[in-house]
Amino acid sequence: MAMVVKNNMSAINTLNTLNKNTNALKKSLEKVSSGMKINSAADDASGYAISERMRVQIRSLDQANQNAQNGGSMMKVAEGAVSSTVEILKTLKEKAVSAANDTNTDSDRATIQKELDQSIDQINDNANVTFNGQYLVDGSHNKKTDATTTHLTNQSLSTDTATNTNLTELKARNGDSLNIHSTDTVTISYVKDGKTVTSSMTVGTSATLDGVISSLTKGAVTVKSDSASSKIGLDGSKNQVYTPSGEKAITLSSKTAGLEGQIAGFTMYITDNQGNVNKSANAALDAFDESIRSVNESEDNSIVLQIGTKAAQSINVGLTDMKATALGLQGKDGNTISVGTQEKANAAINALDAAIQKALDQQTTIGAIESRLEYTQSNLTTASENVTSAESVIRDADMAKEMTEYTKNNVLLQAAQSMLSQANQSSSNVLSLLQ
Repeated sequence: MAMVVKNNMSAINTLNTLNKNTNALKKSLEKVSSGMKINSAADDASGYAISERMRVQIRSLDQANQNAQNGGSMMKVAEGAVSSTVEILKTLKEKAVSAANDTNTDSDRATIQKELDQSIDQINDNANVTFNGQYLVDGSHNKKTDATTTHLTNQSLSTDTATNTNLTELKARNGDSLNIHSTDTVTISYVKDGKTVTSSMTVGTSATLDGVISSLTKGAVTVKSDSASSKIGLDGSKNQVYTPSGEKAITLSSKTAGLEGQIAGFTMYITDNQGNVNKSANAALDAFDESIRSVNESEDNSIVLQIGTKAAQSINVGLTDMKATALGLQGKDGNTISVGTQEKANAAINALDAAIQKALDQQTTIGAIESRLEYTQSNLTTASENVTSAESVIRDADMAKEMTEYTKNNVLLQAAQSMLSQANQSSSNVLSLLQ
């Protein structure tokens, strides 16, 4: 090889190798110190992009999981309020049953009424429970619904019962006569707008079912006979509601839609001309259960819980109104159901039964949402774990491999440094020719 002084190619080549080894060692140090084999897009452009998308997904899954946990906490607050209301209603049912007993004096019933009024006030307090400043079960989070009328369906009367069937001809579901006589007295009690209405009349020979009910309720309640094909009516979502048994039944409906026309505690019973109750008849006539709840028209104000990483991956939760007015226990003017007389106490019993059913329906709805959110959290946790594992395969460094690579690059760097020193000394050999 020619001896030159201007361009020391050996040194230049060695320096180039030294720079390569320095860069390799730098990358090895970066991987070892960070624990990742991809630290920037320059390391692996496609792998970096895939990894970053996965990291976005992981963070979104974790946030969705947090959303589900917060939603579960919200539902627990709502359930606690409704659960308290159910307990109050249980006590009120007990008090109403007590008030229906004539061992109580008017003064006793007045005392019970005071307790009832205070408890109903507490029900309203329960309905005003909040979570993070938001009211939950005060009716402000209803789902979209049309205004509906109260529908009360009786499946204890014979399937051939029609609206124009005479009371004296009424039969039970099994076909047995209810033994109602023309000299008997029929009494109807119900609660409307917090006021208990009670009316009685002699059955007579030509009194029909719809005639008696319309007369004693002054037209506030209409009667219709549901066929097996058409059945009961439309709920607030315009879905057709049918009898649970799928058989023909008698249904009463309130005249006015919405809470203002709500009918609660409908009671119909028969006594003979000596004041004795007709137990078989009363068992059948006192079986009008609420099949469609009376609600006001409402826009969709349901709670939206975002529990996914994509838009609209959510759960919509509609919480119904749990105030005393919506439960049929209080009127808009503040009047509450009364237990001041035996007849009113009987109506209160049925009104409380209906209120308990409404509260239990809401409680089970909330419970179902809570259960679903628990499954959602479990699913999101598993998904986050699996995506993290996949991202780790792409981006995390194999530390044993990287330490081996680091050691190699470190040795090569030191070797290159040593050889560069030797290459730089080779030019000084030219000086021997100049002596």
